[in-house]
Amino acid sequence: MDNKELIPAIIQHAQTNQVLMLGYMNDESLAKTKEEGKVTFYSRSKQRLWTKGETSGNFLNVVSIALDCDKDTYLIKVLPVGATCHTGSYTCFGEKEPAGFLHELQGIIHARKENPDEKSYTASLFKKGTKKIAQKVGEEATEVILEAMDDQKDLLVEESSDLLYHLLVLLADQGLKLEDIESKLMERHLSS
Repeated sequence: MDNKELIPAIIQHAQTNQVLMLGYMNDESLAKTKEEGKVTFYSRSKQRLWTKGETSGNFLNVVSIALDCDKDTYLIKVLPVGATCHTGSYTCFGEKEPAGFLHELQGIIHARKENPDEKSYTASLFKKGTKKIAQKVGEEATEVILEAMDDQKDLLVEESSDLLYHLLVLLADQGLKLEDIESKLMERHLSS
């Protein structure tokens, strides 16, 4: 490929396989991407190399790079840090981040915090405060350990569910989200 020749680079989430964006690369941007482990494109509008995240901090950390059979398109699998699109969207195609039930439960917990209902156990925990919530996390963690040591898989699932729920409540109490934990885990994974 001529250094001035641009070829498309499809950016795909390494874990979910969701297509995040499309950019263009030349030899120089590809070399920089490989060297730094962060996706760098050649910006057609800026007429220069552009590392995704250089201003926003929303980098695309490279997991793998593959060239298609015709050698005219790259597939780059990444672990994104934050939103991919400059609009703040998870993808440049307007798709939302795939979310499992833990993310849905997190939303319910935040709703209970913002709009407490007297009948809600979650709202009652927030009312009791951080100390009580943290105590519940500790109790559930101990129960998880005990069930694991007794090889009680059914009870281990029950207690693990309680632990995750109470941890989500504690995170919400502290103004944190699962995304904060996921980002830290990805950061650790990339540095190991």
